[in-house]
Amino acid sequence: MKKYSSLLIFFSFFFIAGRAEGFDIKGLQPVAPYGVFSTFSADSPKKGKHALGAGIEKSAEPDFFRYLFQYSHGINDSIEFITTVPYVDRWSNTKSGVEDIALGIKHRFIDETKYAPSVAYLVNASIPSGKEVFSTDGRVGAGLIVSKRVGPVSGHANIFYEKVGSSKLEDEVSFAAGFDFSAAHYFKILAEIYGRKSHYSEALDSIEGRFGYRFLTTDYLYTTIGIGTDFKNRSPEYRIMLTITAIFPVDKKTIKKVYEEDK
Repeated sequence: MKKYSSLLIFFSFFFIAGRAEGFDIKGLQPVAPYGVFSTFSADSPKKGKHALGAGIEKSAEPDFFRYLFQYSHGINDSIEFITTVPYVDRWSNTKSGVEDIALGIKHRFIDETKYAPSVAYLVNASIPSGKEVFSTDGRVGAGLIVSKRVGPVSGHANIFYEKVGSSKLEDEVSFAAGFDFSAAHYFKILAEIYGRKSHYSEALDSIEGRFGYRFLTTDYLYTTIGIGTDFKNRSPEYRIMLTITAIFPVDKKTIKKVYEEDK
């Protein structure tokens, strides 16, 4: 029943949200549950595990629809391969198309201890595959990820630098800080601050706050819902996000039977 409710939420959101426009280039994004929204966690899928996600964003001022297709694979317990394919619909009411496809490798080289955080680095590249208005002619970059769990709260901090392919555009710098609070076994509260110096600017031009929830709707299916707004110049005024992620292969539960001998 839970998995059907996730699908119902997804399609209801699709029909209610309305038309939209693209206003920024998404780039590589974490696949749930290995991140907040755009904040990466140092955690990765276990060796041989796969995460497949599909999401939708609705933004206002500027208006846009963006569809996200995500994939993550645990190469081993500390190295993860990630890819993100964004598609923008109705940008400026006239344009739509695929953005540059982003690929990345994340490696956790320090595991968390009682007092120390886990630390990972991420190297990424974008293939110049997008429509011209949604493309920076590719990019390469790297970043540092720090995560620490204290009780039911996990905190994460990221900083990234990306060099874009087009000489007409500026290089990008971004930072993110987020946390997830385990309110219950099947339910987490999410929050993050995401800042960015985009390829259109020489200074920080976006500081966005985001808040939402993540539900474990089955043993392998995650539903993430969130809303964000830009604190610096109110562009976007708000952003609504919905993502559904499946983790496979599904772990098989073992049932232990207890036998009592008659005395």
